[in-house]
Amino acid sequence: MSKKTYSIFGAGAAGLYTAWRLLDGKSKRDKNEKMLVKGDVLELYDWGKYDFSKKNPGTREAGARVCTWHYKDNKDNSYLELGGMRYSYWDGTPQGAGHRVVTKTIEKLDLKKDSVEFNESADPLMSLRTKNMYVSDVNSNQPAPYFTNNYGEDAPPDDGFTTIQSVAITATSGPVTRREWCKFYENGKIEIDMPDSSIFQRGDLLKDIGYWNLAYDRLGQEGFGYLADGNGYSSNVVNSHSAQSFNVNDEFTPGTEYKTLVKGYSSLFVALFDEVEKLAKQKGITLNYFPDTRLRSILHTKAGIRFTTAKRATPDKLADSKICDAAFLAMPRASIELVAQATRYTDDEGQDILNHEEVQLYLESVIMEPSYKIGMFFTTPWWRTTEAGSPTYPAKLTSYFLTQEGIAKLKKEKFPSNYLKVIESAKNPVIIATSFNDKASFIAAVENAIQERLTFKEEKQISAIAELDTIGPSITDMPIRQVVYFGDNAINQKGEKVYGILASYDDIQYTTFWKALELGPHGTREVPESRDCQTLEGPRLATPVMVKMLRSQLAALHFGPQTDYSAVPEPLETRYMDWSLPPFNAGYHAYKSHYNLGDVQRKIRKPSQLVPKADCDIFIVGETYSNDQAWVEGAFCTAESVLNDFFGIEPIIDEKYYPFISPE
Repeated sequence: MSKKTYSIFGAGAAGLYTAWRLLDGKSKRDKNEKMLVKGDVLELYDWGKYDFSKKNPGTREAGARVCTWHYKDNKDNSYLELGGMRYSYWDGTPQGAGHRVVTKTIEKLDLKKDSVEFNESADPLMSLRTKNMYVSDVNSNQPAPYFTNNYGEDAPPDDGFTTIQSVAITATSGPVTRREWCKFYENGKIEIDMPDSSIFQRGDLLKDIGYWNLAYDRLGQEGFGYLADGNGYSSNVVNSHSAQSFNVNDEFTPGTEYKTLVKGYSSLFVALFDEVEKLAKQKGITLNYFPDTRLRSILHTKAGIRFTTAKRATPDKLADSKICDAAFLAMPRASIELVAQATRYTDDEGQDILNHEEVQLYLESVIMEPSYKIGMFFTTPWWRTTEAGSPTYPAKLTSYFLTQEGIAKLKKEKFPSNYLKVIESAKNPVIIATSFNDKASFIAAVENAIQERLTFKEEKQISAIAELDTIGPSITDMPIRQVVYFGDNAINQKGEKVYGILASYDDIQYTTFWKALELGPHGTREVPESRDCQTLEGPRLATPVMVKMLRSQLAALHFGPQTDYSAVPEPLETRYMDWSLPPFNAGYHAYKSHYNLGDVQRKIRKPSQLVPKADCDIFIVGETYSNDQAWVEGAFCTAESVLNDFFGIEPIIDEKYYPFISPE
């Protein structure tokens, strides 16, 4: 049998995962001609040049839309995440919540030892309409500065999500498991009688309603404004597919256990690349890696998949023309559309799959959501209370959060087993996976559950296990939107202390605010945005005017409105990533309404399924058309589904309770 060539376009999460599983996966059947064997060729192309190793150095850390940035680009120093930051941890149980494929991958790559907590504060700071307050402060005596329907300003902003979802979901009804959610995306509908004044009525399918439309209908202008401003993410309230948005906005509720990797999230992709190199060598498979090279056009021919490439330095010029047996487009919508545009005008013979009308319809099923992240490093953690002092409104970054892992540690420490049983089953309040604002409220909940006073030793034991240094965030309606506190997380704790914050985490319309500050008052744009591949080059140094604007808004957040920018010290280093730029043109994606997103997921992964009488091994993998948009999990799951269903590779985990994409 002649050797096979599989070509992967994109060396981010989906591309690296696909390469790894093609080499690591086991076949479902004895005879499987789709499996890579000795003598075959695996090609990995990427428009960027990621820093995988000394052998394969790059201009920025690995991970595509994940981008760890270390102070002074020294991996021993403190770091920030200027792209994707974390994953939702899965405890391994059949019904457990979390990102199962990412968790399993981290385990298989022997990275579990590097996994650390990365949870959110139980009492975040907010600054809305120039009023500074903590979420726990909001009540009828101290309402948020909005005039919402039904006194919504007396409650935290995220309560607006519950009000919207109550049209179809209650505390005792609605989808719970991933499989149930998949059904809900197609069949979910308004289950309550709506007032005559409502635009939408009982029985209306949620997949045919835009989330912004529904939110406005339920909350009114002021209520929607409070939710949009106070939840921190503009992307959570865009006019996306309502049924899916219900689930997306559940991800950020208290109780979700987030983790990251101690060396930065990009280290996951370095480990994947290393494993791909190692496995290819062990199995006698030729691995060819082509950085700074992008897919230009692609056609289905009798001889195989014919594709052309271009170099980043000359993106419009043909660099090479090749044939492969299977092509994996591990890229987002914008990048695929560029390939489709070039393919549309090629003179080569072959079937153009990407430009078929049904394929284009499904490619356009998602909203591209731009995002912008700016990181700053300082000599002190001026944003929190320390012995040296405190800002007027410090970030409350210490919470108490007891997990099943914590219970296991307490068992090893000989904590009373009868207490642990009661704590695990406590309902009023629930203790496991619940965030408590302070030690006193946590201990009170424990003692209420066990109906005993803890000894000094027991209180010290359980407090130490549950104490959590969180990331925030603080939330504001100013253009910085969210501030995430990384602090001093350097591997080398013997060096100088450097403290990092994600000084601005914003998306959608707020990205344009910072774009105008990238060049400064005397700068003239010389590179068109359509050619500015800053996201591939790495974090770019901020201008003095951008830094001053950041300091001004951070001062208002932590020291109060009208505070001079000088209240925030001059940073050591400030850099940004503008994810609206090519080749990604979006930080993340969301499905549009009026689409059957399950059908989109199943068919766009092999787009020839949408073309009559066509069967072509061109595949699309990545978070864009996944069940977990905006997460690495989505990229891994779409790739896993393709390899299971079209290449006969055994699933990495049991999918009985966890379908990788929406099933039929």
